[in-house]
Amino acid sequence: MMSLWHGDGLDLSAYLGRLGLARRPAATVEGLRLLHRAHVTTIPFENLEIIVGRPVRLDLDSVQAKLVAERRGGYCFEHVTLFAAALEALGFRFTALTGRVTLGREAHTRPPTHALLVVEFADGSRHLCDVGFGRGPLEPLLLVDYAESDQDGWRFRLTSRPMDDVFGTRSWTAWQRGTDWTDRHVFTLNPQFPIDYAVGNHFVSTSPHSPFTARTYVQRFSEREHHTLDALTWTAETPDGTETVREVAAAEVPDLLADVFGIVLGSDDRRTVVERGAPTSSRAV
Repeated sequence: MMSLWHGDGLDLSAYLGRLGLARRPAATVEGLRLLHRAHVTTIPFENLEIIVGRPVRLDLDSVQAKLVAERRGGYCFEHVTLFAAALEALGFRFTALTGRVTLGREAHTRPPTHALLVVEFADGSRHLCDVGFGRGPLEPLLLVDYAESDQDGWRFRLTSRPMDDVFGTRSWTAWQRGTDWTDRHVFTLNPQFPIDYAVGNHFVSTSPHSPFTARTYVQRFSEREHHTLDALTWTAETPDGTETVREVAAAEVPDLLADVFGIVLGSDDRRTVVERGAPTSSRAV
């Protein structure tokens, strides 16, 4: 019987090689931290398939061909599909979730289009894995109300509150601090399955209301910097919240993608990204 997240179909050696990991992480908290950090600092966030006019596919063969073999990036549904397969192959126990990206907006106005995971251990601890947001965290966050984490200067926390209209359910909010605390997304622990991600992926990749169908949006995160290319606006941020912002010419984008974000495009895609990738610039994601 095939596993739910197709971990039995993952080329685990190739995935770990892509992350620069020489050994197989153990199914422990420390192993999870190692895997999470390597994933988020190696594989970038990007929506370029949409910009060049190709569908975003979530079957594992397509995801690992793109993110591993072709050394490209993806957005949350692709990242979490790959990470879930790796967790399954490595023997972790986890639950897939969806969240609503808020960034200061009311949660009820935002669709549930962010994918994330919670890993559970035998001691009862649960750890939020958010490998597909594009701006960290570097490591999993302990799923405890008001737990705060400082990761190489990048600061994160989780808070929760009861949801009166849902029996027995709590709503969680993930926060990140730059110059101030900003709510990233809200989520519940309601389990999700690959078919749920397929529905969200369809909206994100095709709807005119999706922020990712309008312009290029790419992120690269590391211990030292967070880089964002939003249409033609390139922003570099450090853990203390300091930002450097530069407007770039459309013709510069392909080389910038290669040099800063680690995304090397073929000649046809380079041309298309220059032509289509920057019709508007908006920070709303």
